[in-house]
Amino acid sequence: MSDPLNVLTGRSCREHDPPTSPRSVGWTHPRRVRLADARNPLPLECGRSLAPIEVEYEIYGKLNADKSNAILILHALSGDAHVAGWDATAAQYGRAWRHDQPGWWDAMVGPGKAFDTDRYFVICSNVLGGCCGTTGPSSVDPDTGRPYGLRFPVVTVHDWVRLQERLISHLGIRRLLAVAGGSLGGQQALEWTLAYPGRTRGAIVLASAPRLSDQGLAFNAVARHAITTDPHFREGDYYGHNPPSRGLAIARMLGHITYLSEESMHRKFGRRLRNGNRPAFHLGTEFEVEGYLEHQGHAFARRFDANSYLYISRAMDYYDAAAWGDGDLDTACRRPQSSFLLVSFSSDWLYPPHQLRELARSLQRNGKPVTYVNLPSSYGHDAFLLEVFKLEPLVREFLARLEEPGPHPPPVLDIG
Repeated sequence: MSDPLNVLTGRSCREHDPPTSPRSVGWTHPRRVRLADARNPLPLECGRSLAPIEVEYEIYGKLNADKSNAILILHALSGDAHVAGWDATAAQYGRAWRHDQPGWWDAMVGPGKAFDTDRYFVICSNVLGGCCGTTGPSSVDPDTGRPYGLRFPVVTVHDWVRLQERLISHLGIRRLLAVAGGSLGGQQALEWTLAYPGRTRGAIVLASAPRLSDQGLAFNAVARHAITTDPHFREGDYYGHNPPSRGLAIARMLGHITYLSEESMHRKFGRRLRNGNRPAFHLGTEFEVEGYLEHQGHAFARRFDANSYLYISRAMDYYDAAAWGDGDLDTACRRPQSSFLLVSFSSDWLYPPHQLRELARSLQRNGKPVTYVNLPSSYGHDAFLLEVFKLEPLVREFLARLEEPGPHPPPVLDIG
């Protein structure tokens, strides 16, 4: 399957800009900051408080004099703070998978790109409960001197946003120009507008929804079951032992299916056999699609923590924007004081277009400035990472409008 071409560069969206390219942010160095301690713990929705909390984040570009050009990018389930450029510290932190690839949204973040780092100050942080520098289940519990494991408190999207607000305040930023993210990152962007009305001028929500569907809940339940039934899981206390890699790999294989579409899988794999045109008549890996999923699963298990997968996927389950309106989305949508760019993708069945269309209508009924577009795509849920040539002009135009003084123009809706 050929990659879509970026109309601005004439290149495949999967062709990476090397660190020396003028379109790359170059070599990056993650930063860490303690945002909660014993005197100022972070209150959590589950009723517990947590401290200490270290947060890993990366920044790109320069903050202008009045600190009005800051954009916070939020990552999805398997992402991290390294959204763009090439990690100069990959070897130092044992992140070998970063040696030969840039940040997860490098095609969108950098000089001259949609999130233009010559123009904007871009921030991305790892979520609470993650395993890439921010405090999570693999971090040491100061009360025991051992990794938290399943003793780590259950966290939510709201908890993540509350911690991100501490980071933004730590950086001296009163109001963000925009928050942006796809999938679970899009739900964080939406939560910013609900939890902190007025703290962000705009929100870019891609391939996301106010809540996960029943089907999505079911897939997450099976993925977690694959992890917790791995014989190496040890009730979450596997640190210092063999991790539950097989269970995590299966969880990733299952999740990866939901990121694709039937059309993209057919074009990429079809029913092709791995060894010629005739079946080998065995029960092992026989079809190309099987080999692809196994590779994805094993590669993911080498870089991610199984407990973090449990916690992050559960936060994904719990999120429901309508909770701000006692279960009514229209009531919740009275709260935002931001403009919105909502983009769904026609073949996304994890967060199908009708869910984001529902959010657009609720915002519209409350008179909020909202642009909604359903982009045709055969890439499924992963389209927000791959369809750069379609997203780039939408994001550019939206950010340019946010920079204009005075009230925003009337809503632009494509709710067909």
